[in-house]
Amino acid sequence: MKIAVIGAGVVGVASAYTLAQRGHEVHVYDRRSSVASDTSSSTAGLIAPGHSYAWASPSAPLMLARSLMGGQTSIRVVPRIDLSLLRWGVGFLRECTPSRSRSNTLAKLALARYSQQLMEEIADHEGLQYWQTDRGVLYLYRDEKELAKAERNSRLLAEYGRVQDVLTRAQAVEVEPALAASSECFAGAIHDQVDGTGDPHRFSLGLASACERLGVTFHLGDAVGGLQADAESVTALNVGTTRVQADAYVLSAGASSPLLLRSCGVRLPIYPAKGYTVTAGIKSPDRAPTIGGIDERTLVAWSRFGNQLRMSATAEFVGYDRSQSPGDFAGIIDAANELFPDALDWDTAEYRTGLRPMTPDGPPFIGRGKLDNLFFNTGHGHVGWTMACGSAQVLADTLDGRCPDIDPSPYSPIRSRRH
Repeated sequence: MKIAVIGAGVVGVASAYTLAQRGHEVHVYDRRSSVASDTSSSTAGLIAPGHSYAWASPSAPLMLARSLMGGQTSIRVVPRIDLSLLRWGVGFLRECTPSRSRSNTLAKLALARYSQQLMEEIADHEGLQYWQTDRGVLYLYRDEKELAKAERNSRLLAEYGRVQDVLTRAQAVEVEPALAASSECFAGAIHDQVDGTGDPHRFSLGLASACERLGVTFHLGDAVGGLQADAESVTALNVGTTRVQADAYVLSAGASSPLLLRSCGVRLPIYPAKGYTVTAGIKSPDRAPTIGGIDERTLVAWSRFGNQLRMSATAEFVGYDRSQSPGDFAGIIDAANELFPDALDWDTAEYRTGLRPMTPDGPPFIGRGKLDNLFFNTGHGHVGWTMACGSAQVLADTLDGRCPDIDPSPYSPIRSRRH
């Protein structure tokens, strides 16, 4: 079967690899000149099933209200006239009940765990090196009350086999000695020993090479302008002035997915959450962390990629605005200087933004929509890197008419109608 994959981020590349392994003829289209060079290169690099909690939770409405009133929060909403954001926000608030938050968290956890296992198998099979670590991830808490709350929340994951250790401040420093200089900044940590980190861009480059050995053709720099469709199926892609036809089409275009679907009359409730990323060289290796982590007060996350530290934070709902100013990164820099003083060479820092494709409930859309040859693998939010390989497997199983290893119903695109 000839399959056109739209999007060459880490999710699109993983989809192409899995489909090509099944013997399909795969063509990947992306407006960028190289794979995984957009949002996939602007993530913190955490591979973190242990942080699968749904953003839509009982505490989220209060955070959004504080943001709308000008408060400093890690999730920010800028007041603006935006009907897409309004519709998305209504759907998000519907998911903030305890029962919906629980089910969405468990759906994310199931896919993330499955994906992490497949990622490790693929990396081993293809010999991929991407600064991967396997010593877990630390989730730091600034005060005892928040640490106790986190311990209660972790019991939900523990019910489903995710064991996490609650550490005192001293124990956290034993796990990550680089925190010694900042031990007064936090009360303790949750240590998920199975979580890890890695560079999604480097992983994607290696996997793209494996794709090409399997016969995948990458059409980079070829932007898909829209989809042509009749009442039942997609009939072609508009790629520049060319009309491209295939037997099946896979939409893995991240935050651009709903824009592309407008051309064929399909509405998908995905909204971009703008994140900010800093990558800086390490000048004092003993002061820089060797394993990944998150400062749960500021939601600044970090991973070490060789002699660099990648840090990311904030989810800002401002549409497709990619602009940035030095002040946008101040929170990341402040947290880094607090936790890892004198570790980084800020003169080498690279500053980027990325648009994370968020669904109202949290789980991505994977599978067939209302058009019989259009398949979705999009809407992974801030965990596309963690979920990429598992999502690709569920997608390929669905496309081939197989029963996936995990229940695919929480990720069905059909559920989008409730939002």
